[in-house]
Amino acid sequence: MNLRKNIGLVGWLLVGLLGLASFLAGPLSGGQQKVIPEEIKQQVRNTDYSAVRIKKFPLAMQCWTYRGYTFFEALEKTKALGIDYVQAFPGQRLSKDLPPGLLFNHQLEPEHLKLVREKLNSLKMQVVAYGVVDLGRTEAEMRRVFEFARQLGIWIIVTEPRDEDYPVLDKLVKEYNIRIAVHNHPEPSKYAHPATALNYLQGMDERVGVCADTGHWMRGQLKPVEGLRLLQGRIVDVHLKDRTDFGTKNAVDTAFGSGRADIRAILAELTLQDYDGYLTIEYENEKEVMTPEPAISKGLEFIRKVTYYQDYEQLLSRFRGLYEKHGWNHYGPGYFELDPKTGILKSQGGMGLLWYSRKKYRDFILELEFKCSQKNTNSGVFLRVPEVPTSDDYIYHSFEIQIYDAGEGIHSTGAVYDAQAPAVAASRPTGEWNHFKISFIKDRLTVELNGKKVIDWKAEPRGKVRDLASEGYLGLQNHDSLSPVYFRNIYVKEVNQ
Repeated sequence: MNLRKNIGLVGWLLVGLLGLASFLAGPLSGGQQKVIPEEIKQQVRNTDYSAVRIKKFPLAMQCWTYRGYTFFEALEKTKALGIDYVQAFPGQRLSKDLPPGLLFNHQLEPEHLKLVREKLNSLKMQVVAYGVVDLGRTEAEMRRVFEFARQLGIWIIVTEPRDEDYPVLDKLVKEYNIRIAVHNHPEPSKYAHPATALNYLQGMDERVGVCADTGHWMRGQLKPVEGLRLLQGRIVDVHLKDRTDFGTKNAVDTAFGSGRADIRAILAELTLQDYDGYLTIEYENEKEVMTPEPAISKGLEFIRKVTYYQDYEQLLSRFRGLYEKHGWNHYGPGYFELDPKTGILKSQGGMGLLWYSRKKYRDFILELEFKCSQKNTNSGVFLRVPEVPTSDDYIYHSFEIQIYDAGEGIHSTGAVYDAQAPAVAASRPTGEWNHFKISFIKDRLTVELNGKKVIDWKAEPRGKVRDLASEGYLGLQNHDSLSPVYFRNIYVKEVNQ
């Protein structure tokens, strides 16, 4: 967000002035850093962002975009754009139907907080973040902000802390399980450069991170992708902006994809980091303060266009940064363990089947990544398992896409097990991640392994498979206890014929 002096939001200006005073005062014990290390720049240069399959991120609207309107109007306008989540800022007038001095902030009385909840519920919306907010000077004042966040279900507080605030914040994020995101206003903010924030965060709880404002970095002549790469693992929120140029002279906010921020590379970098937060949209073009929708709509269309997994469902659910196996069941010996932070499944023992039980799939495209621990790692992906597995009988009624680099022909990686051999060997060396794209449309089964088509086959009963189901469950095989297989990034898209 950017401090403005001419919008009539007195409360917000007071908050902004207090925050400005806090980061201008006193020595910088965290150390002011103003450079991106050359090694980070080199890493970015060496990354082929065009090859990254960009995942779908949840969207939120920073209500500062609608600073010319009331909070309730901002909710309505955000909903009209198809966005269900907002980041509220302190100082916005609550409603045109209420007294002008009634502002959205953490000082709201219970009866007014009730009105906020009722408005959110009526629109089926949620406030997921709050800021940029001055937390106060005492633990009691900070605690009030955290209590307010808990009451509204907010899980991210965006702020610009003073040096002495960090020990208290480290304590409160653990107590409330609410994240702190350190925001980067441009200079003279002490957090204008990402290296400074990173320095302050050393040794802090992982729930204390940064809110990366790409537009403010551009104002300071910083490339957003480099800032994101430097802050890897510490990004809690992103204020996503595109601008016509770097610096401030004649540069303004513009629709995503039409400026120089390189939004596609930004989304690719966040994908590589497996960023788990929101893309918080903030549009600050003063000439369009009352009509930001055309630029936002154009930008949203650009995001949809470059998002590879836009129309896919991710089969390992994620809540507040942690992956879960909700909807998955296991049949047979062994099991799959899930790393909740990375979303990586690792097989243990076997032979068994981890299957997704929430629905059956008829025509679909399934994409996932797998990695073998040894050359003789044995596993597979089962398609259209017709019934809930209660015995090994499912292997006779559903096809398995084989994972077994030590095998040959119809038993090698990429084969339709026991039925159709891959056209070419395309798996990567043991220990590297491989990518499967499996398409099963009616009776046409195609498999791409690391971008190479290895199967294009009209499916029919063959080998061990006695008959085919028109729809069924998806499953992952764990084969033995000696050579585990790993899976991650499991996505499926239903295809309507």
